[in-house]
Amino acid sequence: MMRTWPVIALVVVLSGSAALSGCAYALSGRGNTLPADVRRIGIPQFQNLSNIPELDQLITDAVRLEFRSRGKFTPVPETTGVDAVLTGSVRSVQVAPIGFTTDTRQASKYSITVLASAEFKLTKDGKVFWSSPALRVTDEYDVASGVSVTDPAVIFTQDRNALDRMAKAFARSLVTSILEAF
Repeated sequence: MMRTWPVIALVVVLSGSAALSGCAYALSGRGNTLPADVRRIGIPQFQNLSNIPELDQLITDAVRLEFRSRGKFTPVPETTGVDAVLTGSVRSVQVAPIGFTTDTRQASKYSITVLASAEFKLTKDGKVFWSSPALRVTDEYDVASGVSVTDPAVIFTQDRNALDRMAKAFARSLVTSILEAF
């Protein structure tokens, strides 16, 4: 008769230790690698190099709100008297058709991508904590039938919520990237 109890015992011990040890992964959007003393963050208005009016203001407001929603940060428009400063610029907004009507083969859904750059600098030592020269956020938008879109401003003019949604998606992506130091 073969003795299997040592093998079974080994499996139980290894399973138990694996369950107790946990893992090093965390849910995306929940981490924070910023130094503990960073509380007040200066976020001046982003620069707008795109052809979408107001996008800089909407994105700046959304980024401030996203930091505030994380609970321990106080975003302000000033760059003095703060623990860190986040600067950024919206480089461009690109549009591409991704869905078409079955009958007329006209574009009915578009992918819109915001390209930006941003830098998060600690004021205590002047070191850049995080930066991205090519931050890219993409979202999809439906358009009314018969509307041809070559300029993303058309979609945003047609649907103000699309512009707000894009700003919020951008802010969430940017703040998560900073906090998790991606």
